[in-house]
Amino acid sequence: MSTILPMTESAQKTSDEIFEFRLYVAGEAPNSILAMHNLKTLCQRLYGDNYRIDVVDALLSPERAWAEGVMVTPMVKRVSPVPLIQIIGNLSNTDQVLSALGLVNENS
Repeated sequence: MSTILPMTESAQKTSDEIFEFRLYVAGEAPNSILAMHNLKTLCQRLYGDNYRIDVVDALLSPERAWAEGVMVTPMVKRVSPVPLIQIIGNLSNTDQVLSALGLVNENS
């Protein structure tokens, strides 16, 4: 099962660059829920409506997770724009997530 989270029509029309993420979770595990919350919060802060999150539950789609090289959850892949970036964990350390995405935390 996968869930697509917002990419509004206005975002599609106002920006050519949509940030696409694929979040691999393990059902309703606490770290999976926290990763989803943290990713949505960070995306809304950084990208407004110009993002899309595809949630893949590795418990419901183990073949897909395996085929895409997922060995541990939660894990997020930034699919677009390139380069592909993978981050493992619940994304609670904002500075590390921003660093992995090549962004600078304005509070640093």
